[in-house]
Amino acid sequence: MEVTVHKHIGDHRNIISFFHTGEDTTWRWIAMELAEGGDLFDKIEADAGVGEDIAHFYFTQLISAVSYMHSKGVGHRDIKPENVLLSGNGDLKIADFGLATVFEYNGKMKACTTLCGSPPYIAPEVITCSTRGQTKGSGYRADFADIWSCGVVLFVLLAGNTPWDSPTEESFEFSEYLEKNARTTDELWQRLPPSVLSLLRGMMKVDVASRFTMEDVRRHPWFTRPNKYISSEGKLRDQLNLATSMFESLHIDFSQDPLAPPHSQSQRSRQNGPSSSAMDIDMQENGDDLQSRLSSTQPEMPMGNVAIDWDTPLVNAFSSTQPTDHTMSTTQDYQLADRLEDEPAMSQFSQNPTVPLSRTQNAQNFHDIIPSRTLNRFYSTWGLKLLVPFLSEALHRLGVPVPNQIAGIETGGPVVIRVATKDQRLCLLQGNIIVESVSEGLFEVEFTKVKGDPLEWRRFFKKVAVLCQDAIYRPDQ
Repeated sequence: MEVTVHKHIGDHRNIISFFHTGEDTTWRWIAMELAEGGDLFDKIEADAGVGEDIAHFYFTQLISAVSYMHSKGVGHRDIKPENVLLSGNGDLKIADFGLATVFEYNGKMKACTTLCGSPPYIAPEVITCSTRGQTKGSGYRADFADIWSCGVVLFVLLAGNTPWDSPTEESFEFSEYLEKNARTTDELWQRLPPSVLSLLRGMMKVDVASRFTMEDVRRHPWFTRPNKYISSEGKLRDQLNLATSMFESLHIDFSQDPLAPPHSQSQRSRQNGPSSSAMDIDMQENGDDLQSRLSSTQPEMPMGNVAIDWDTPLVNAFSSTQPTDHTMSTTQDYQLADRLEDEPAMSQFSQNPTVPLSRTQNAQNFHDIIPSRTLNRFYSTWGLKLLVPFLSEALHRLGVPVPNQIAGIETGGPVVIRVATKDQRLCLLQGNIIVESVSEGLFEVEFTKVKGDPLEWRRFFKKVAVLCQDAIYRPDQ
């Protein structure tokens, strides 16, 4: 189905192009366009978002892509940050059509009954009108569900966080959204530009009949506002300035408390006790949870080669201890400073993040400023026997299971720590922490996401970095 739908859509500048497909006795493969710019939301700071002009630019490209799909009778049904990529020039690219469906063909509409998507981004009718067990759902419109999801993505662009765990009354934020007719007092909404609020409320109306159509979205004053970043063809203009603005907004504040309850939990604490999460909607009904019932196009991370006798610690169960102080000579420090002077990931640890001079001197395109490779990494001069246990303790304090035995420490690396946890919105988050030597006396610690929200993975990286700040090499310290 994915191949058929992707081919049916055809070419659009903001949709990953389909090239070819084939299969053998084991695999079905698809050749498609490479998103040279990587994940869009990998370059957006969690809990901060981007400036209004940048959010507006990427939102207009998102709407252009989704409107085009709808004109072909195709609904994506899985619009979320994980499926929003970038070209090498910084233009948005929609990817992953594993859950896409043809909702209109030859003028005939078809209702969908599959429960699919990610809880923070799906429309409420996807939950209430889907087939559950033996109960056949009344069905929902895939195109209107996409419009809701686009509204949530716009919210995340501006706020750096989702508005709720899931669109159910078990979520405090969504419950208040319903009770106050979308005039919520939530601090995330309060920080948004006033001119965009009516657009968001229109796109995220629970009543599908009164929800904005794509025409309503394109006519809205905030959508039609002028933007210095949009060319006459709808492409990114002034790539260097936009990339620089995004790059310099990535910052890690070492004074923040990484163990403080997340926004969603602090909101839920206002209720009379903790509420059920998005994952628990049907636990009373059939012992299943929403996350496990949601269709997903992303494979589960293979864990077969890892010992699963992991202990799952309680948050705050471990005391904080500092390894033996690791000092360097002045000469070694200068050598490392020179070695990392042009490393883009180092900027986020400084008080005033700036693009390395070497990247700006000859920069011509977006990717010359912001590399496609993730910036979720740091460097350390600590040896593996100190660094890896320190990392493990940080993960323990965050409630992330860690194997009892981690291979590679005695042999000098590389060391791979597999992460399988839930983010602050209780959605699955999986990836690897890879520790390897990059030069004598210097180790790189890179956080690579396998599955989950890029913004949540960024938030996870920042928490670990704050807990491990004594091990992070910073030339200014």
